[in-house]
Amino acid sequence: MGGFSRRQVLGLGGGLAAVAVAGCGSNSGRPDSGDGSKVTLSQWYHQYGEAGTQQAVERYAKEYPDATVTIQWSPGDYDKKVATTLLTEQGPDVFEYGNGPTIDMIKAGQVVDLSDVPGDAKADFTPALISRMSYQGKLYAIPQVADMQLLVYRKSLLSAAGVQPPQTVDELLDAAKKLTTDKVKGLFVGNDGGVGVLGGPALWSVGLDYLTEDGKFGFDDPLAAESLKKLRELFTSKALLLGAPADWSDPSAFTQGLTAMQLTGLWTLPAIEKALKDDYGVLPWPKLNATTGAPSVPVGAYGSCVSSKSKNVDAAKKFVKWLWVDQTDKQLDFAQAYGFHIPARKSLVEKAEKLKSGPAAEAAKFVNEHGHAQTPILWSPKSGTAYSDALNRIIRSGSDPATEIKTVKSVVEAELKRING
Repeated sequence: MGGFSRRQVLGLGGGLAAVAVAGCGSNSGRPDSGDGSKVTLSQWYHQYGEAGTQQAVERYAKEYPDATVTIQWSPGDYDKKVATTLLTEQGPDVFEYGNGPTIDMIKAGQVVDLSDVPGDAKADFTPALISRMSYQGKLYAIPQVADMQLLVYRKSLLSAAGVQPPQTVDELLDAAKKLTTDKVKGLFVGNDGGVGVLGGPALWSVGLDYLTEDGKFGFDDPLAAESLKKLRELFTSKALLLGAPADWSDPSAFTQGLTAMQLTGLWTLPAIEKALKDDYGVLPWPKLNATTGAPSVPVGAYGSCVSSKSKNVDAAKKFVKWLWVDQTDKQLDFAQAYGFHIPARKSLVEKAEKLKSGPAAEAAKFVNEHGHAQTPILWSPKSGTAYSDALNRIIRSGSDPATEIKTVKSVVEAELKRING
């Protein structure tokens, strides 16, 4: 996944809403031709950044024995393209989507229930991903590979400043200040001061979430206000790097020595290792303080979905099962050979050579120990925008967190009523 697409999947809003329409289209599951010839299926991917990825998915498709699978590789605004074409008869049979289909796609009947596809392998998939791609007990996508955000830090700089790797947000704030010099800032969390990436970790660090388990607004709580206030403290501490040449999804601010610590993505580790050898470590985003909350890492994944307008729904489901459940060698290849991702299945993480040692091995453990799907399925784009706007006002303008939380709550509750209505 290239930086842009990763930022889409691991950003605050989590994709675009599909335009909701009623009706599921043709769903017969019969082949196009009645003469016993192979069914033709179309499969869509967004444009991945790594060389070789497109050739890999084309090779997998070619090796599928039971249908002729054509690949469409889509540069540009992939999310919008999918959302639009799902309304027509010209859409794909199988397509990937960031964190699975949106709630609006599911409610409009645009995607097929895939609950029967993983079979006994379901328990082998990363729990946070299965949860994110499910609604009302039904699974609507099969996770492909996982990406995650994490903190990286320069061991030598922390050692020279007498700073231990921070285990709480208070320690992180203190460390960032101590590590700041006239040449190096203590911490980089994006050029917006963390607005785009810290919304989830701020809640998880105090044991809260976007929504409660029963689907209600999750952070009308003094602890959330306290946590968000810390992000404002970070912003005004003069210890944050702002205005870096590249944003958080790129490691260059860290590798060029502009910052001692950075929130970034797993995909940057090969570049960091190349530049710094073993002079770096990894951490989850820390819990708030010694007695409150838990460490966390946001986890995102593209999921393989089947369009309900496919003329060959059963054949499409069969292909998805073959590629993303049965063909574990291809899943491992896709995760490891072209970029740096975590396989979506626990048993494959153990087989991934690149994840067996050093910081990468630690990072892989974080996914199952501290991983959160970065937004729940009922968290709509409108809810995401409301929270992002509030974070912007809190972090950058010093707005009162408790007041802003109430504003977000009113938008989210209206959205939940719309979705559940």
